Amino acid sequence: MAKVHDFQEVKKHNDRTDCWLIISGKVYDVTPFLEDHPGGDEVMLAATEKDATEDFEDVGHSNSAKEMMEKYYIGEVDNSTVPPVMKYKPPPQIDLKTDNDNGFGTKILRFLIPLLILGIGFALRYLKKEE
Repeated sequence: MAKVHDFQEVKKHNDRTDCWLIISGKVYDVTPFLEDHPGGDEVMLAATEKDATEDFEDVGHSNSAKEMMEKYYIGEVDNSTVPPVMKYKPPPQIDLKTDNDNGFGTKILRFLIPLLILGIGFALRYLKKEE
């Protein structure tokens, strides 16, 4: 029967001398493989202290890589101790229009600013001709 590891225990193994990963509910001691990993040890170290399943799947590992993992398998993770994955939630959008002007002031500025820039350009050209 496979040993069941608590997430907090797995989380402690997070450096070059002792590196464990959680992938698909299984725990792997990948310490001996760090130097041989084609992506470098930094990639694997960045996947510690969390469920690395998504990181692993996103790369698209070969079948031989998946078979090689079995020799590093040390047990299962107790899924009830794994924190939920935080999904990116975009910040709420701020409505720049206020109820008072219904965007009228913004519409005027969109018209007046380019007109003002154009007027300054003509004025500078006129003054340059007089010199």
